[in-house]
Amino acid sequence: MKDQYRKFYLLSLLILTALSLYPIYMGITAFFTYSQNGFLQSEEYPKYIIPYTPMCIAIIAAALLLPVCYHFSKRFAALLDAVIGVSLFLGGELFFEQIKVMDSLQTLPLDSWQYSLCVATPEVLRSIGEPIYARNNPAYKLHFYLIAIVIILSVIGILYGFTRMLKEGLVKSRKSLIVQTICTVMFISLCILACFTAFYRNGTRYISPLSACLTGLFFIVFGVTFGSCFSCWMHGKKRLLSIWLPVLVSTATTIVMYIGEFVLMDGALFVFGKGVFFEPLGRIPFSPCDIAIVLVTAGISYILNRLVNKE
Repeated sequence: MKDQYRKFYLLSLLILTALSLYPIYMGITAFFTYSQNGFLQSEEYPKYIIPYTPMCIAIIAAALLLPVCYHFSKRFAALLDAVIGVSLFLGGELFFEQIKVMDSLQTLPLDSWQYSLCVATPEVLRSIGEPIYARNNPAYKLHFYLIAIVIILSVIGILYGFTRMLKEGLVKSRKSLIVQTICTVMFISLCILACFTAFYRNGTRYISPLSACLTGLFFIVFGVTFGSCFSCWMHGKKRLLSIWLPVLVSTATTIVMYIGEFVLMDGALFVFGKGVFFEPLGRIPFSPCDIAIVLVTAGISYILNRLVNKE
């Protein structure tokens, strides 16, 4: 078992490092340019330093420190490591947000620049006659903070779960760990795709069918991933904790993501298509399609929780 654990741990570090190389490289490049000039030119700003550079740094640090946490406190190792990881992320995030971006019009905080890229790409903003930047709305960071923290907690949960399984022989939670790993890999893959495509948004509320499918899938996988974390932690406990609590967490996570989008879009949501099914329900910003996405998230979470907790 010890040999298996060493192999698993080293392989995990290798994979995490490989996935983190590009975001960390972007962050280092931006930091050195900023330290020399006191700002970044807009064309020098690599997309999505926020939140992925501090998130990747936090994940690698948490992975390196997990064996230490496990050595001192087996029972609370995951909680301790999660506190370390999330704290490092928040500290790194606040640090990178102090960087300034120089546009031809003025100097902007980095998070304001990132906000512009969330609303629409610079090309779209130019084409509709708007300046390349948008005034910062700090509430948009609800998206980024939530996404990063879910990924950090998911990775730590997987590492801790397999650590206990390989070191202590606790194989009962194996199915739950496999489900959590699959969900986390899918979610990280969608995040990477979003970084390079922003899911092909066109700068308007009415998005294309491809963009709608990818955005809806992102919301569903996001909720199910966070729910799978709680399912793994509560594995084997009473139904209320092992099944229904993760379902509630999955549903709440997807709804919070919608709330973040609502704030980002100044009181509106993306419209996924044409017709009554896709239009808001009167004063309620949610459409039947949005409600269906939330219900699908809850349904998938319930099915997975039943499967992994089945004797």
